[in-house]
This record gives sequence, structure tokens and C-alpha cells, in this order.
Amino acid sequence: MSSSVRTTTLPDGTKVPVLGLGTWKMGEDRRGRADEVAALRLGIDLGMTLIDTAEMYADGGAEEVVHEAIGGRREEVFLVSKVLPSNASRAGVIRACELSLTRLGTDHIELYLLHWRGSVPLAETVAAFETLKSQGKILGWGVSNFDMDDMEELASVPGGEFVQTNQVLYNLSSRGVDYDLLPRSARDGIPVMAYSPVGQGDLTRDKRLTAIGERHRATAAQIALAWTLRRSHVIAIPKAASLGHVGDNRAAADIILSAADIAELDRLFAPPSRKQPLDMI
Repeated sequence: MSSSVRTTTLPDGTKVPVLGLGTWKMGEDRRGRADEVAALRLGIDLGMTLIDTAEMYADGGAEEVVHEAIGGRREEVFLVSKVLPSNASRAGVIRACELSLTRLGTDHIELYLLHWRGSVPLAETVAAFETLKSQGKILGWGVSNFDMDDMEELASVPGGEFVQTNQVLYNLSSRGVDYDLLPRSARDGIPVMAYSPVGQGDLTRDKRLTAIGERHRATAAQIALAWTLRRSHVIAIPKAASLGHVGDNRAAADIILSAADIAELDRLFAPPSRKQPLDMI
């Protein structure tokens, strides 16, 4: 296993690894802090240099864990953080970003996302994102938990064409976006960032995946993650708080599922045949 991870390209031309590091639920208990930091640092060593976090996670605690993990290695890392919809006003976005920058211990965030839709007009949030870009505090921006109609509305907003990604729930058990959102995103050249790519633990114990894993000398979780990564424009950001889990995730990126594997998984986890409401957790 090399330290090189396959990349995909954002609309602005930036290349990012398709396998990154999630931090949801990190920073909630200081007793696990050292393990969380060590896991993130190993992930960076293994080429998983995209780290996703958010002001919401542990009320900023996850960003502080990231700060510690990237100490002395900031230039190696592509940081993604997210602003809550309650902070998505023009002034609120600026203030929230500055607080995230402080917690992260950096002067810029590579990609800053709106965590989900709220009551603030998209035009106002996008204007704030563009202000942050002009100030050099973020290099780009995106959205999270946006469905097709949300993305279409975003495209009609001044500056909306500068969106770099849409982060959504996507895994074998939650694949509604396969119907329309993923194909449209691929057509538009906007990579999708998949959170919870191995579910909430259910897929890691799925015996159907274990059987497929035996053919690849892989675990059920690794098969689920390899499936999520089968598309060239999907970035997966699984959370791993142990060294072993990080290593397993990295190895999953090297698994090449055959056409027969994909067909079997489609039989076991049927793709959507019609439009479905966007899944969120």
C-alpha cells in the first residue's frame, strides 16, 4: 500500500484525494484526544490529506483536534469545514469562519461549506463566501445536504457557479442520490463528497458484504467503502479514531471491484428507480 491516493479535480482545477478523513464525533471526550490526533496524523501519512470538520462537531472541539493533528504539517493538508445555517447570514458567515480559523490554528480554509439549508437566502450566504475568498480566508466554498432543487436554485444565485462540491450522505444503504444528483453532478463537473460512506455501523456487520470481501481479502466495511469510491467524482470522508481503522480505510481505496461485484451489490442493495427524498443524519 503506497501513500498515494487517487485524486479527483474540483471545478477550480484543484486536485484532491478521493479518500479523506472525517471528524464527526471527534473532540467530544478529551480522554480520546490523543488517539484521535494519532489517527488523523496517520491518515495524512497514508495520503488521506483531505480533512473534513465543522463548527458543529463537538461545538468546535473537532476543529481543535484537527489543529493539534496538523501541527507542523499544515502545508500537507486540504482542510474542509462547515458553517451552520444559523450562522449563514452575511455577517454570521464571516464571524463563524474567523472562529473556525482560530480553532484550526490557520489563516485559511481550503473549502468552506454551508452545512445544510436554513432560512437565510442563498444569495446572502454565497456573497459572504465570496467575500471570504477575496480576503484569502477561504480558497473555495461548497454546500452540504443539497438536493437537486437546492443545487438548481444555487445555480441561479449570483456567484453560485463557483460551488466546488456538495457533501451528502451516500453509501450502499442510502443511495437515493444515484438516481439524479450524482449523474447531474458528474455532468456539471462538481464532485460529490460522501459522508458516512460505510453507514452507521450497519454495513460493517453485513454478512452479504463479508462474503464479497472474502474474494478480495477485505472486510465488509472495506467493500462498502470501495463501492462508494467506484465513481471517479465521489470523495469519501469516513471517520476513523483508531490507527487500525485508518489503515483499513486506506487499504479500501486500492480495492478494485469487478463488474460482477458491482452487479451483485446492485442486486443486494437496489439502486433507486425513482426520485427519493435526500437522506440526512
